[in-house]
Parts: sequence; structure tokens; C-alpha cells
Amino acid sequence: MNKENIDIIKAEGELIELHADEIPELAWSTGPVSYEYHMKRRSLFDASVQRSWRTPGTLFSADSAILSIREGKLLGVAIAFNGTEFKERVAALGPLWEEMLKAEEVTAEEIVGVAERSKLASWLNPVIYSNTFYVHAIAVKPEARGQRVGYLMMEYLFEEAKELGYQEFQLDVLSDNPAVGFYRSLGLEVLAETKAPKPAEFGVPIEFRMGKLLN
Repeated sequence: MNKENIDIIKAEGELIELHADEIPELAWSTGPVSYEYHMKRRSLFDASVQRSWRTPGTLFSADSAILSIREGKLLGVAIAFNGTEFKERVAALGPLWEEMLKAEEVTAEEIVGVAERSKLASWLNPVIYSNTFYVHAIAVKPEARGQRVGYLMMEYLFEEAKELGYQEFQLDVLSDNPAVGFYRSLGLEVLAETKAPKPAEFGVPIEFRMGKLLN
């Protein structure tokens, strides 16, 4: 797809390594408070996302990502897959944590803490059914906002979901995220509002499951 000199393309081949260093910041921007609650340490988040980006079948893997690029520069990224893959991709992160432990990028105590907080935060995400195309993350760099980058990526994902035969299109977004209004403008509506007490004590707001039917 090429509109307004912006290419929306699959994250494949040399693009994976070329843009690997830029992915953690984009991922972090989708929910800073939530990720701070999970990880406590920003460098830990960055290391885990970079490893996931390079590892197929994991939560932030390039194998399910599209990139928005203009003249060789990365403007944004979106990661989306079959809804039933979410838990599988989370579970697939396990070996990566073991690699990080061996590389002394994380301590055993930190891993235990992340696991405990992630379990508590999991209540924020309702079940995702098999007929659902699920957008795990979508982010645009600050300097590229207001240039229809997010719109073009969402348009690409809508078309991909339809071509693959999905009936529903969904995503989760923190209720204080300005993107909520953007998603509403694209026809998504709030399907559920969830709050988890422990994350809420830390400052993690209510999360919205938003979605729409695909014709």
C-alpha cells in the first residue's frame, strides 16, 4: 500500500533487524503506565520486546507486524493476529526470559515479580474468540502523528482481516488513551470496560475492549 508517500508493508527480511531498535519505544508508548506496572524497569521492557521482535510466535514478534515507512524512515508499527494466539504468544515468551536470565539482563526475583503482576493485570483483557482479528499494538512516532499514519495502518489491517475471513475486529486500549476517539471514528465501539484492583492501585486506568463487526 502506498498513499501520501507512505508504504504500509509486512515486517519481513532485512526490515526486522533494521528497525529492531525502534520497536520498544513504539510499544511502550501504547501504555506506559501499564508496562511500568508490569516491568518496573524500562530497560527490562526494552530488552524483552527486542528479543520478542526477533522471535517468531511471541507477543511482539515481527512475524505479525506491519510497518509504516516513508523514504526509508519508520513512522509506525502495528502488531495483529488471530485472537486465540494471544495466550500462546504470551506463553512463548518463557524461553526468552530464560535467555535474558542467562545473559544477566534480568534477575530471578524480577521474573517472579513480572509473572505475578502480569497475572493480576490479565483480568484487564477479556477473552478473545477465534473468529476475531486482534490488534495487540499499534503506535505512531510523535513526529509522524497527524499525518494519517495510524489511519493507513488501520485501513490495511481492516482489509487484511476481511481477506482472511474474520468476522470481528478488536483491540484493547487504556481508557485514558487519546486513541480511543480515533478508534471510535473508525467505527469501533466499546464492548467491555475492565478494571483490575491491584494495577488500579498503581495507576493503571480502566481498559476498553473495542471492536466492530466485519462485513
